[in-house]
Amino acid sequence: MSAYLDRIELTRTLPCLAEPGKVQIVGTPSRSLAEVIPYLATLPGIVRYNPETVSLTFRRRPGFLTLLADKVTLTQVTDPVEGAAMLENLTAAINATWEQRAELAAVTRSARTLRPLDLYSLLPQTNCGECGEATCMAFAAKLFMQERSPAECLPLFSDPGFEERRITLESMTA
Repeated sequence: MSAYLDRIELTRTLPCLAEPGKVQIVGTPSRSLAEVIPYLATLPGIVRYNPETVSLTFRRRPGFLTLLADKVTLTQVTDPVEGAAMLENLTAAINATWEQRAELAAVTRSARTLRPLDLYSLLPQTNCGECGEATCMAFAAKLFMQERSPAECLPLFSDPGFEERRITLESMTA
């Protein structure tokens, strides 16, 4: 039996705005992850799973791992070398999950185990007030209560450095 996935290629490295000195890693899988993501959603550590957008976010210590059908992002990574190793390990974990899929029940409904701090960690944390809230933590609390939308955080949408965080935040609050 051949592996589900050959590799996840590191395609982009960005500064990690949540933790200065660390990086955010973006990888492109050698094939779509759409078939395997529902099985991966059975694993522990899920922050958000959305079957409609085929997006899955895990909390990792530190940071987050977000899987989309055509992209993987890891936040708060030490450097590109560590990021490449993490993508190799993730490829192996995806293949192992796929091989065990007969024993797993694919998740077909949205799953969310979210906390305000999870949302806050993805915000710019500048307390700029452009959203109308006094602090980013206050904005995160309103996001958590579904009283606000990520689109109301102007820096998140205007600064290209926040693109990966924005995508993760949108998938978590959809």
